[in-house]
Amino acid sequence: MDWGMENRMSQLIRPDGHCFFLPIDHGYFQGPTSSLEKPGKTIEPLLPFCDALFVTRGVLRSAVKPAGSKPIILRVSGGTSIVGKDLANEAITTSIEEIIRLNVSAVGVSIFVGSDYEHESLLNLADLVNHCEDYGIPVMAVTAVGKELEKRDAKYLGLCCRIAAELGARVVKTYWCEDFDQVTTGCPVPVVMAGGPKCETELEVFEFVHDGMQKGAIGVNLGRNVWQNPHPVAMAKALHSVIHENYTAREAFELFNNEKNDL
Repeated sequence: MDWGMENRMSQLIRPDGHCFFLPIDHGYFQGPTSSLEKPGKTIEPLLPFCDALFVTRGVLRSAVKPAGSKPIILRVSGGTSIVGKDLANEAITTSIEEIIRLNVSAVGVSIFVGSDYEHESLLNLADLVNHCEDYGIPVMAVTAVGKELEKRDAKYLGLCCRIAAELGARVVKTYWCEDFDQVTTGCPVPVVMAGGPKCETELEVFEFVHDGMQKGAIGVNLGRNVWQNPHPVAMAKALHSVIHENYTAREAFELFNNEKNDL
């Protein structure tokens, strides 16, 4: 790994080998998202607890302060919306010149394995890697599922992650699932968790995050579980404790309850 690539990866992954990415890119296909109508205001109290932001260039420019910013993972795929025919029909939205100009630490692109647009999305990833490797910029592949939601199991996600790694992704973002170690074992690059089944309580979130960390994930890329929670700062602090301080799910839940009562 050359110096530039290693330097950027070290901005994203802390010395303990773990990371907490905070995504706020949802508006690129959802428009104004609940609790993210004013992203700058939403993220301000959460920044002390996350290691990087996953964001589009528009929100980066308009809502993220450049001075003292957290490392940026730039969302560079899109072109579809929730009112369109198929969310999987994405293209690359951002040039390599723009990526360099924004001085980001990494870029992120979705892949839709098993969808009608599998081929196009995988070539999006490959083309992006071709461009970004020349400049030492890591690419994070996002194993989106779209209409393939029912395939969110270890066999399917393991397939997605391995293909993403084979095409050159330096990091893979995927969903937590049962038998998550089957996903991480078959993926030769770091894996971060995007989420799991619908959680009814904060404890369930801490449980799947802790389970995934024990089974090979290096961290999380969680947004809505944080900033849509009624107590987002307490949630961020508790997740940070699981990721970087080796808290159990129960210990994190206790911390969450203590923090929400103090805030």
